[in-house]
Parts: sequence; C-alpha cells; structure tokens
Amino acid sequence: MPQQMIWFFVSIAFSLIAWGIVTARYIWPELRFRPRAEALQPLLILHSFRFIGLAFLIPGVVSPDLPASFAHAAAYGDIIAAILALLSLLLLPSAPGVAATWIFSLWGSADLFNAFYQANHAGLLAGQLGAAFFLPTVIVPLLLITHGLAFRILLQHQPEPAMQESRPLAQGR
Repeated sequence: MPQQMIWFFVSIAFSLIAWGIVTARYIWPELRFRPRAEALQPLLILHSFRFIGLAFLIPGVVSPDLPASFAHAAAYGDIIAAILALLSLLLLPSAPGVAATWIFSLWGSADLFNAFYQANHAGLLAGQLGAAFFLPTVIVPLLLITHGLAFRILLQHQPEPAMQESRPLAQGR
C-alpha cells in the first residue's frame, strides 16, 4: 500500500474519532429529547449540502486521472442524497416525510459505503482526489455519523401525544 494511502486512511480515522466526540458531546445531547421531525431537521439540512460531491466530476478540482467509475458513482449518489434530504425536509413531520427520511437514510448511507467500495475497486490513490481530498477525510465521516444518528432517531419509539387540547365544554353546562 502506498504511503499516501496510509495517511489518507489515518486522516479518515482521526476524522471519525473527532466527529464522534463532537457528536457525543454536542450534537446528540441537543437532539435526543426533541420530537422526531425536529431532531431530524438539522441532520437533513447538513446532508442537503451533499451536492458538493459533484466536485468529483470537475477536472482541476480532481486529477484528470481520477477513475471515472468512482467519480460518477460518488457524484451522482451524492446529488441524489441531497435531493432526498431536501424532499424529506419538505415533507416532515408527516408520515410521508418520515418515509422519505427512511429512504434518504438508506440511500445516503449506502451511497457513502459504495463510494468507499468504488474507490477501492478502481484502485483510487488519494492524490487523485486533488482538492476534493477533504470530502472523504473530513466530510464523509461526519455524514456517516449523522446517518447513524438519523437511524437512531427513526428507530426510537415516538409516544402518542397527550390529549391535544381539552374538549370544549358542552353548551349549557
């Protein structure tokens, strides 16, 4: 394994650790007691920025010899994830919004794992990422962690709301 790839994987590992600490200390404590839709909204907003993955298609941002199989899978998978995140935001807190969030979460996390698979399968070298090096080393670990949070929130039992309002008193009483 070339030394640049070792540093690449070390960067990803450190990012996972750092984002894990940030999530455990600051993000999860803020989200865990919120209603489902309210807790999912900041995560979906974050993922709406996944259009940035289109950078993998721009020569000059990435090396011209970046494997096309990786670049296309990563870029198009990310833009679909961004669209699904925005659609989920629009539809929440309704039942279709929760369903859309499930679809987004399944697609988005599978897309990230597929990008790692495609990179490995294509023999990607870290230097081929060019300026986009920071996407898999800084952003993707945060996205993976927030997908985990989204699944945790989606799987939590949502108690039935207490009585909405007391019923109006019958006339004449």
